[in-house]
Amino acid sequence: MAIWKQDISLERINGWSANTMMETLGIRITEVGDDWLRGTMPVDHRTHQPYGLLHGGASVVLAETLGSTAAMLTLDPAQEVAVGLDINANHVRGVRSGTVTGTARVIHIGRTTQVWEIRIEGEGGELVCISRLTMAVIPSRVVAPR
Repeated sequence: MAIWKQDISLERINGWSANTMMETLGIRITEVGDDWLRGTMPVDHRTHQPYGLLHGGASVVLAETLGSTAAMLTLDPAQEVAVGLDINANHVRGVRSGTVTGTARVIHIGRTTQVWEIRIEGEGGELVCISRLTMAVIPSRVVAPR
């Protein structure tokens, strides 16, 4: 059974990235399942560190983007929103080019917190980064709309 409380059209979700870091880095949401969300990010000059490898910070941006987006889709934004509370990431394999794909899967959805696991993989399916994101659920009146 789907956990989403909002419209999950990819066009709508990707529209949220206009004029943000996600747009700058080329992050796109590509698939939505009943309890997971998937997206991609290019590995190129925008996401490299000086040695020509995927920057760990770019992996964290992808992970937080996927987990935060998924968390928001489980909420009624007129009532509450999700904001990042904690993220950790283990970078297990370097990538020099191509595209990485991240999949956010729910671990816990509570009244005040959510926990998401995000696996980022290379084009061959090899694990590049594993991340865990904790989101705080707060009343929407606390956060001013953009």
